[in-house]
Amino acid sequence: MSLDNINPSVKQAKYAVRGELAVKAEEYRARLADGDKSLPFDSVIFANIGNPQQLDQQPITFFRQVLSLVENPVLLENPDVLKTAFGYKQDVLDRAKALLAAVQSVGAYSHSQGAPGIRESVAKFIEERDGFPANPQDLFLTGGASSGVSTLLNIICDGPKTGVLVPIPQYPLYTATLALLNATCVPYYLEEDKAWGTDVNAIKQSIKDAKAAGTDVRSVVVINPGNPTGASLTADDIKQVIDIAAEESLVIMADEVYQTNIFMGEFVSFKKRLRQLQQEYDNVELVSMHSTSKGMVGECGHRGGYFELVGFDPLVQEQIYKLVSIGLCPPVVSQCLLETMVNPPKAGEPSYELYDKEYSGIRDGLAQRALALYDAFQRMEGVECQKPQGAMYLFPKIELPAKAVEAAKAENRAADEFYCLRLLDATGVCVVPGSGFGQKENTLHFRTTFLAPGTDWVERIVKFHSEFMEQYR
Repeated sequence: MSLDNINPSVKQAKYAVRGELAVKAEEYRARLADGDKSLPFDSVIFANIGNPQQLDQQPITFFRQVLSLVENPVLLENPDVLKTAFGYKQDVLDRAKALLAAVQSVGAYSHSQGAPGIRESVAKFIEERDGFPANPQDLFLTGGASSGVSTLLNIICDGPKTGVLVPIPQYPLYTATLALLNATCVPYYLEEDKAWGTDVNAIKQSIKDAKAAGTDVRSVVVINPGNPTGASLTADDIKQVIDIAAEESLVIMADEVYQTNIFMGEFVSFKKRLRQLQQEYDNVELVSMHSTSKGMVGECGHRGGYFELVGFDPLVQEQIYKLVSIGLCPPVVSQCLLETMVNPPKAGEPSYELYDKEYSGIRDGLAQRALALYDAFQRMEGVECQKPQGAMYLFPKIELPAKAVEAAKAENRAADEFYCLRLLDATGVCVVPGSGFGQKENTLHFRTTFLAPGTDWVERIVKFHSEFMEQYR
């Protein structure tokens, strides 16, 4: 095999979050681990990806204790030792037993949609969140939200004439998957000067242009709260998207994996808003996704998640079931983790006090670091940043001197990529250039998480930026 004869769609796909910068950052990390003292920094900060536990976010104790028991049920034969020597509470033991009863063994395949008992817990969570019922039969548990995205786009897309509306800037999972499917990404630009809000007119214009080019636009992707922007949509914003979906017969793909990462206002799910408008719209197809990777859970490596179908033709739903069945089932341990996320300890239960302390501590820490990073950007010349509303990211706009832009061209690089590489070389802080997410023409950005503990690394960015601007002034 060679580059000339492999699937050309794979070569077309791009995924900047784990691209050249991430590879170089890992090389720096390995050099530091081997004792290299020649670098101008003593640690690498992987602010390029929303990977909380890589950046010292600690797992929730209740979740991990339950998982330890479903992985090794023999431990349940010694409940007194678990309680006295390791601090397990009775509700941990009870939950593990209930989950084992639901799945029999985490080493066995489950139902292809996920264990029925766990889907019932997810349905109850959705109902309590939104105030409207959810049917476990419409729920598909997944190996992370990314797996759900791939499944759904495989169903929606049937070739290069199929178009999917994707917000720009966007999480590159969507454009990469569309490239793999040889389908068409139809971009619609978010409004940076309106806190990265969704512009209905921009969506309508994108649809019009795509149709004129012969593209069959079938779906609209919405990431709420936003990645990479951190924006959080209001109920009115969501209604406007639903309006367009109803008018144009679009499937709404609502990526809601950051729904607990809210710093301003409150999260409103697309499912809740659609149900509130149901008398007005009874023909909208919606799929909404959630994950154990984000929020205060941060269990990226366990790859747990789900999607819920609303308003889908039962015959189409049968085909979705067939497709997921080809993969047999989502990881069963991850299904158990998902159940603990949607059904955590409640007030009055033995594990609640510690759970609440850990959950609140993670939430408050994220909010504090988000504001600290935002404040730092306010002090940097030529940098504009929207105030953080949610998710785990900031996406500042940078104005670079002409000499820096020329230097980037000399290296055949985008100017924001040039800036991010220089930042990594000087500070060990790895971020992602805005060109990896898409951005309006003649603008430059970068995306950074605010997951890393402390503020030392933030000050590294401030110092670097000042020196960079002076160098290329």
